[in-house]
Amino acid sequence: MGRYTIPMLTRRTLIASALAAPAAAQVDLGFADNGLRPTTRGFPQKGEMILQRSTPPLLETPLSVFDEADFTPNDRFYVRWHYPFPLEVDPARHRLRITGHVTKPRTLSLDALARLPRVEIAAVNQCAGNGRGLFAPRMAGAQWGNGAMGNALWEGVRLKDVLALAGIKPGAVAVRASGLDAPVVDSAPDYAKSLPIDHALSDDVLIAWGMNGQPLPLLNGFPLRLVVPGWYSTYWVKMLDQIEVLDRPDDGFWMAKAYLQPANSLADVDPASPAGQRVPVTTMRPRALVTNIASGARLPARPVTPVQGVALGGDHGVAMVELSADGGTSWVPAQLGPDHGRYAFRRFRGALALPPGKHSILARATNANGVTQPLRQNWNPSGYNRAGVEAVAVEIA
Repeated sequence: MGRYTIPMLTRRTLIASALAAPAAAQVDLGFADNGLRPTTRGFPQKGEMILQRSTPPLLETPLSVFDEADFTPNDRFYVRWHYPFPLEVDPARHRLRITGHVTKPRTLSLDALARLPRVEIAAVNQCAGNGRGLFAPRMAGAQWGNGAMGNALWEGVRLKDVLALAGIKPGAVAVRASGLDAPVVDSAPDYAKSLPIDHALSDDVLIAWGMNGQPLPLLNGFPLRLVVPGWYSTYWVKMLDQIEVLDRPDDGFWMAKAYLQPANSLADVDPASPAGQRVPVTTMRPRALVTNIASGARLPARPVTPVQGVALGGDHGVAMVELSADGGTSWVPAQLGPDHGRYAFRRFRGALALPPGKHSILARATNANGVTQPLRQNWNPSGYNRAGVEAVAVEIA
């Protein structure tokens, strides 16, 4: 892949790392969104991560990492796999197949992909279940805090340029992607996700090999992954090896039965009520998170208390972040940091005058489409699309 030196991870190395992870776990006494959860340094190409599961790995980024830079370092970027994946991938032998409703099926090497026009895009990758562990009442699934996300500069080629090599036939309705990960039992469905044909042919959907100027880490999808900015990461298929153009809607398990949410803008239902009609999760909503203050922190009195964090706008850019310390009765604007594009994190910084006593700091984002985070937290039985304002409890002594 041109100037990149591709790291080779041996089967022995990754197995040893996975087995060592629980033993390497330690108590995290840091940010309250992490709670007292075990952390690990036992996985290759990763620094200290919150350990959700060892095999297949689920690793969460500590919230404090987002306070350090606009882009999330590769070695602290969260990890989420549904199925086991190959522990060795030879990039020289890896092939991407383009099949289905096309005039000329293709099998492409990484070198062949690299001959297409290269593009970069900054975008947040966020699990649809980010924040699930904070919902009340609780539901089954990975008990993520707010660290199942990250912001990166992705490099690769446009999906539409790759599809053009195969020639899409008239009547195509969707593009389905799948990777090298595989279920452990034959009866389980392969992990595959589909995009509507118009979205697949948009300029912003990439097949990426680069992440923050480096090759993708193996745990984040080396050697290729789909990048679907503004949409939840369930569509960002890792270790991508097949793209199939469909002439019918995708009725596979991972589209028709999994990753579904209530069919309303907030993905919200009463916990005591039936879920009702459900639709696939797609676009993310605006969110703002305070990153420099741990919820439950005790801070010294000062004229003003600095508050900073990160915000995302979902499928539109961040237009505004506001802060409150009176339950949302009044709001003050925060100063926004550099704009890396409509899909990226936008850092914010502000200050609140907090007298001695207990306070609840709120931060809310509004995107360029005029969508603002609600004060009330939504709820649904799958724990998807958490959208409400997150309160940070502090005591000024």
